[in-house]
Amino acid sequence: MSSWGNLVNISIFGESHGAGIGVVIDGLPAGERIDMDSVLLQMARRAPGKDRAATPRLEKDFPEIMSGMLDGVTTGAPLCAVIKNTNTRSGDYGNVLSSPRPGHADYTGYIRYEGCNDIRGGGHFSGRLTAPLVFAGAVCRQILEKRGIKIAAHIASVGNIKDERFDPVSIPGELMDRLSAQVFGLVDESREDAMRSLIDECRMSGDSIGGTIECAVTGVPAGVGNPMFSGIENVISSVMFGIPAIKGIEFGAGFEASMMRGSENNDEFYIDNGTVKTRTNNHGGILGGISSGMPIIFRVAVKPTPSISTEQHTVELESMTDTTLAVKGRHDPCIVVRAVPVVEAAAAVALINLLSEVHKL
Repeated sequence: MSSWGNLVNISIFGESHGAGIGVVIDGLPAGERIDMDSVLLQMARRAPGKDRAATPRLEKDFPEIMSGMLDGVTTGAPLCAVIKNTNTRSGDYGNVLSSPRPGHADYTGYIRYEGCNDIRGGGHFSGRLTAPLVFAGAVCRQILEKRGIKIAAHIASVGNIKDERFDPVSIPGELMDRLSAQVFGLVDESREDAMRSLIDECRMSGDSIGGTIECAVTGVPAGVGNPMFSGIENVISSVMFGIPAIKGIEFGAGFEASMMRGSENNDEFYIDNGTVKTRTNNHGGILGGISSGMPIIFRVAVKPTPSISTEQHTVELESMTDTTLAVKGRHDPCIVVRAVPVVEAAAAVALINLLSEVHKL
């Protein structure tokens, strides 16, 4: 499925080296004024060719609105946006038509679609498809921001180099505003040089590096979400795993909670000016799948870019023999940097569905 959402549904279409890619968003409330400059800012943060840590493939990523918006205001009809692909080099993929790239969906796609899938640039499996997701998220986050909800993420780590984590109890709005506008967003900006050096080292050696992203959502009122199979963790996770390269997710203290005692992990309640809060936030703002009113905090793991120029072992599918492959083309030495706004966008799509469910919009 390339569509997601019950109340606000997104359907993403296109392929990396096709004529274009895009998204249809159904269920948005009518009468919402959307600032396209803010949308384009988010698109630019994800767009390739803007930073040396990213692929040199340069795409404008300009969304053309086909329906659902008139004079900058949502009409209530499905909002459709198309982004044209203008800088493709399909010839770079000639040698992977029958020899799947290690770490990619070439082989599984070949089996699933009986060899009919578009292999160029990864086709519909490509990270290029995150551009329309960012458009959808940029629209949704503006609607959420008008309700006092902020979303921001940062590069939590590149390889073994870590950024400072969010304060899980109190996250300044100014910090969230800064991060949600930056290309290389860090809480502690002094870590940037070390991270860039590691990325450059991998790029120069024909390799790549993975990392993690931490995301925070503030302003979500208590009582949003459901128990069991449609809790906040479930909903956010299902969207996050639609992002290529995401391999894991944790909320609040996450896996660290497995090493704690109950007395350490439990977040004690107290009253602050008539509002129930917790002194710590190991639960990441979610208890029983439902928001507690504290910041919602989660981290995702991003695998290294599988397209690397280092020669690797693979197979030749037609002759069923072993062979080797050196991947050509233009690829990110570290996906983490450009994935930050994608994670924010996915969070916005998840949250607008959760809040619509309890009529908080």
